[in-house]
Amino acid sequence: MNKNRLWLLPALSLIAPIAAMAAQADTDTAGPADGASQGNNASTDIASITADRGIVTRPGRFIIEPSFSHAHSNSTAVAVEGYTVIPALLIGLINISEIQRDIFVGAMSLKYGFTSKLEAALRVPYLSISEDLRERQVFKGTPVDTLRESSGEGLGDVELSVRYQLTDGYDGWPYIIGAMRVKAPTGEGPYDVDQRVIRDSEGNQIGIELESRPTGSGFWAFEPGLSFIYPSDPAVLFGNLSYVWTQKEEQGYENGNTVDPGDIVRFGFGMGFAFNDRTSFSLGYDHSVIQKTTFERDIDLFAASFDSIQIGSLSFGLSHRLSQSTSLSLTVSVGVTENAPNSEITLKLPISL
Repeated sequence: MNKNRLWLLPALSLIAPIAAMAAQADTDTAGPADGASQGNNASTDIASITADRGIVTRPGRFIIEPSFSHAHSNSTAVAVEGYTVIPALLIGLINISEIQRDIFVGAMSLKYGFTSKLEAALRVPYLSISEDLRERQVFKGTPVDTLRESSGEGLGDVELSVRYQLTDGYDGWPYIIGAMRVKAPTGEGPYDVDQRVIRDSEGNQIGIELESRPTGSGFWAFEPGLSFIYPSDPAVLFGNLSYVWTQKEEQGYENGNTVDPGDIVRFGFGMGFAFNDRTSFSLGYDHSVIQKTTFERDIDLFAASFDSIQIGSLSFGLSHRLSQSTSLSLTVSVGVTENAPNSEITLKLPISL
């Protein structure tokens, strides 16, 4: 690896926090606005199992929502050093590394309905990350595997969001909700943690790595968006579309000067069914397109960018109303793209006061 480009490596850790930011969203389980029918109350709750698809909280109602999620990722990277004699024959060394990552997130969300169409929410997450890297000596013909472990734990990026219901769902119209979410870099970003140099067996510097896993993205993010809910007995159709703008920051010459982690386009859709007045099931798909991460330096040689990242997941949700004011929801997501977590399980318990 060219030593002049070693400053690029810490930016790879931006992928996990930003991907997490693209995947994380609040669940809204309150009933419809004043004047909506009781039938719509049951049907629109179906959409609340998945992210950002419930209608707004009723006026004067306060919701406390503890949640817990676990995401697991397992990926394999192959590096080849050699030359090709013929298209089917490669002479050289092959280095295979395997990365396993587990992310545990405990979060507390607070929501309040100001009017029949306006609500505000605050979400405070706490993350625990564990990562194992198993690989063989870089570009050395050895059968011995090495294992490197790293972890991180702490406060994540705090979110503040405001949602406004634009339509009431009458005369064949869907519920349309506009939203604005702001995420503050309260977690420890990839440029806030210590770094260490990676050397080969001969003492040559071949790269750098973070001593601990970051718990936040390290950048401010602003996300305007729209969500849609269309009751069509016995099913409910829902979807969402949003754009995440991340503010670029100056991170120092050694890190590429000004770093722009790239904006994110998010969209999702799905449908749900109510088994009865207390239990419902949802099936949905969510996709995020994280645009290129770019670095700016005075010399063109050091200007670089990463390709965009595609994160898609298929979600299955089950919700059960335990009482008039409490419900329990379980969501299982399976990654369908290379950069998405292999699996993610989320458990939420919204309590309405």
